[in-house]
Amino acid sequence: MNEQTQHTQFGPRERERLRAAAALGQPLAAARLDTEAVRARLAEVEVLVTSWGCPVLDEDVLDAAPRLRAVLHAAGSVRHHVPHAAFDRGLLVTTAADANADPVAHFTLGAILWAFKKVPFLAADARHFREDWSYRGYHGELSGRDRTVVLVGFSRIGRRVARLLRRLDLARVLVVDPVAERADIVAAGARPAELAEALPQADVLSLHAPALPETHHMIGAAQLAALPPGAVLVNTARGALVDTVALEHACRAGLHAVLDVTDPEPLPSSSPLYDLPNVVLTPHIAGSLGSETRTMADAALTELERYAAGLPPLAPVTRQSLTVQA
Repeated sequence: MNEQTQHTQFGPRERERLRAAAALGQPLAAARLDTEAVRARLAEVEVLVTSWGCPVLDEDVLDAAPRLRAVLHAAGSVRHHVPHAAFDRGLLVTTAADANADPVAHFTLGAILWAFKKVPFLAADARHFREDWSYRGYHGELSGRDRTVVLVGFSRIGRRVARLLRRLDLARVLVVDPVAERADIVAAGARPAELAEALPQADVLSLHAPALPETHHMIGAAQLAALPPGAVLVNTARGALVDTVALEHACRAGLHAVLDVTDPEPLPSSSPLYDLPNVVLTPHIAGSLGSETRTMADAALTELERYAAGLPPLAPVTRQSLTVQA
């Protein structure tokens, strides 16, 4: 993992758990896997704990680690550093994505609740109109009652958002996810729906699908045009789910958007989305940051302790599961 992640995620308490669960050597942590000292350690290593900034565990790295049996990721997606060759070698791979899902779900819930009353957009208008409150009527109905929220993707985060909304009993929730079990959606207090059916009903469209070839630009011009007037798009998932050019046109035409992720990321300085008062841009902050990341370190350390005790993992990643998750 990179050096900043080492210091943020693994403080004294986390390192004490490491020492209690495993025999450690030097160097304990590394951002690169190609130095002489690290290659000497790889020859002995049975478990790698990885996080943001981990280099790809390519064939060269795997060949240098003949005793490696497990890769325990203290972050979310393993796509960027765990190749299929790792599964070919029978390695155990785990993720701390569940621990990361909570802050994203909380951020998303806040965005949805504010979207009902158009809070961030009215806040932007206030700087221009000041004591003239006529702007209050420029963004459609400002109500949290009888709203419909469409969740695209019943992922770790999507299902958490559905459950949070159910607790508040504020909105009807429709879920679009072709691989989710209908019973699971219903149990979360939501209703399964097809995308074409759900979009015209969406007061808020919140995206929670993984970035896969089949989800690339799944929200394009036709989908954005199907949204009703006053709708708000919330994207805390992946920027590539949305066609950025189509999004720019739709937002110029009045679509409201709360975007924590974009494509590309960050947007170029010339993007019109920066200047539209009906668009809120945040710099990919919904997921775990700062002290929140230690929850993910704890999850990876729990996997390490279970591995050392001969217990099954809590959050394994398989070749098959990797085809449908981030």
